[in-house]
Amino acid sequence: MLSLDELRRLTTEGEIDTVIVAITDVQGRLQGKLLGAEFFVNEALSHGAEGCNYLLAVDVEMNTVEGYSMSSWETGYGDMVFSPDISTLRRIPWLPATALVVCDVLWTDGSPVVQSPRQILKRQMNRLSDQGLEAFIGTELEFITFNTSYEEAFDLGYQNLEPSNRYNVDYSLLGSTRVEPLMRKIRNSMAGAGFYVEGIKGECNPGQHELTFRYREALATCDNHSIFKYGAKAIAAQEDQAITFMAKYNQLEGNSCHIHLSLNDAEGKPAMVGDGEHGFSEIMEQFIAGLLATMPDLTYFLAPNINSYKRFAKGSFAPTAIAWGFDNRSCAVRVVGHGSSLRTEIRVGGADLNPYLATAALIAGGLHGIENKLECPPPVSGSAYDAEVQQLPTTLAEASELLDGSEFARTAFGDEVVDHYVNAAWIELEAFNQTVTDWERKRGFERL
Repeated sequence: MLSLDELRRLTTEGEIDTVIVAITDVQGRLQGKLLGAEFFVNEALSHGAEGCNYLLAVDVEMNTVEGYSMSSWETGYGDMVFSPDISTLRRIPWLPATALVVCDVLWTDGSPVVQSPRQILKRQMNRLSDQGLEAFIGTELEFITFNTSYEEAFDLGYQNLEPSNRYNVDYSLLGSTRVEPLMRKIRNSMAGAGFYVEGIKGECNPGQHELTFRYREALATCDNHSIFKYGAKAIAAQEDQAITFMAKYNQLEGNSCHIHLSLNDAEGKPAMVGDGEHGFSEIMEQFIAGLLATMPDLTYFLAPNINSYKRFAKGSFAPTAIAWGFDNRSCAVRVVGHGSSLRTEIRVGGADLNPYLATAALIAGGLHGIENKLECPPPVSGSAYDAEVQQLPTTLAEASELLDGSEFARTAFGDEVVDHYVNAAWIELEAFNQTVTDWERKRGFERL
């Protein structure tokens, strides 16, 4: 991490010549500009940098699409301001002489762009602060590595790619060390960018691995999460390899993003530990109850793509049931830890989620339970796949309809935010429904 004084000194000495100003878009991707370090220090630092407002209103292919109130041909596709958050300033070891700063997104009059994922999370954090609470999270991201480059993958139509491991390497030290040239560079680069690296392990799908970092305050973790995904792909590309964070790349295990979430009170003490049943505090019980009660309405924020819902399969280690349990990996909410480490692990999201939106949704859901003093249902023991409880939405269409009609979501986030992300879902659905897939051709070309 860098202070502003350090950046000025390193710029003067020529050790840093580029500053990336970055925002996170609807899809959870870092977008922005590479600025000359001298220009950033002398000018952009004080007034920000500008970017077209379509950055928060395009599809994954960067196509301008209809239905967004904040950005359209009718409004002229004007600018937004990238306002640097200097607390996020850091060096980027995988690029020479380069620093990066995460920005908030403002309108040119200085007012916040409420549809911006980072602003959405900050609003929910402020609501939580009003209750005397602060959220800490850690995200566990799974991904699949390939010995195929991104360019080769594109030319191959993303078929017949070569995974970095040929078999299930879950916890396999041999499987992990065989991909160490790439993984070591990623780990050490992230440490050099201010991350506290915990470790890495192999996973079930060929070429699949998981890298974890120490938990931090919610906003800092989400900033790091977005930087990590960008950095891991950039480093893989430098090695003529590729990484995918797709929720479900193939028929085997998908890529998850488990979110560990705990709360501290105003004095910095763990707020989920108490004298109640299971060693829970009243806040813990109400928080879990709120998560479960609002999960159907907020699933979109944890599973924002068509592909996301293909993870939700019985026996896949991805949940299907809206239930909680102790150290139970079949539940949507798994309670782990004890004493000061007691926390919730929300297992619904895939690696394709936007961390700001997902975390904002979890905080809003937990707050719903606290504010309404909801009663926590009993835990599920045994397989939640067979429990008689409410199920997660199974398609993007179902999840977007639940979000659209949710009075709770519209109260928690505001109509502008809900309408914006419902439109994002509809855009994806329309694009998918107009596409003829390889699966359809294979089944129908000769046999129908």
